[in-house]
Amino acid sequence: MTVAGTVAAPASGLVVHALGGESMGTRWQVSLAAAGAADLHPLHAGIQATLDRVVAQMSSWESGSDLCRYNRAPAGSWQTLPQPFFDVLRASLRVAEASDGACDPTVAPLVDLWGFGPAGGAGRIPEAAAVAAARARVGWQRVTLDGAGQRALQPGGVALDLSGIAKGHGVDAVAAWLRAQGVRAALVEVGGELYGYGRKPDGSPWRVLVEAWPDEGDGGDDRAAVSPCVLALDGRAVATSGDHWHRFAHDGRVFAHSIDPRSGAPVAHAPAAVTVLADDALHADAWATALTVMGAEAGFEFAQARGIAARFVVRAGDRSAADVACHAGAVGGTAVRVHATDSFHAALAG
Repeated sequence: MTVAGTVAAPASGLVVHALGGESMGTRWQVSLAAAGAADLHPLHAGIQATLDRVVAQMSSWESGSDLCRYNRAPAGSWQTLPQPFFDVLRASLRVAEASDGACDPTVAPLVDLWGFGPAGGAGRIPEAAAVAAARARVGWQRVTLDGAGQRALQPGGVALDLSGIAKGHGVDAVAAWLRAQGVRAALVEVGGELYGYGRKPDGSPWRVLVEAWPDEGDGGDDRAAVSPCVLALDGRAVATSGDHWHRFAHDGRVFAHSIDPRSGAPVAHAPAAVTVLADDALHADAWATALTVMGAEAGFEFAQARGIAARFVVRAGDRSAADVACHAGAVGGTAVRVHATDSFHAALAG
């Protein structure tokens, strides 16, 4: 997603400042309203420290993280978790239950097996026996939480992967920290997941452009001639998931990074992009992942039935005629349709 242009309002004494940095293998950006002469160094340092704490607790890529410590813990041991990690894991388990396992925090063995995890090796097709062995270790029901003790049971062989929710939590954590510092209006982005609150100095809301996919990667026939979709964020978050970001080709087939924990394999015919609008970035992130795994048709029907504000970008042939199309386009011979739930349309109208 792209942050729309910001406008300063000198008469109010406030202007929009832009800060940025790196975290979670991607970039973060914060636009915030503050006095023109404000010292931004403490704010920048605080934002980075907030995101660093998320990485230290929930990263699959940092061997010393609390998540990796849990994954290595012996069978039958209770592991005390930092409160934010415990809360994110509990939220992830609730989404896993509600989505019938489409977004499952125990999917790490399958992510690694298909080459999308810290072990690397993307491009390999695992043997059926290896997939079966990994699937035997996956299942959100295997994780037991102790709220009073802020602990999680490691039953043996469970490996967590919170990449489908951690960036969203990071966005929420930064926004909460900025509010605590007295910043009354800000737009926070981490790797395309956003949350905005308050108003810019000119009184207008934070506006973001929802894209089908970023202007990077292979491009070509995969680009869609779709109309711009602009969202106003004031106490709302938006996240996008899809198959365009990480994938590989093998024997003429494309394998996306979105792993279906229920089948043990990458999602077949995944939507090019699924965007979810929610009250917080954690749930926007989690549901964008879950709906992508469900697929264009089942994901749309699920979101529509449950009032989830979701927008799907789907290549021709990857959706049923029953899906509700907003518009269609074609570039280089690849037809693309964009359709959204009633809740998403209502959010645009509002």
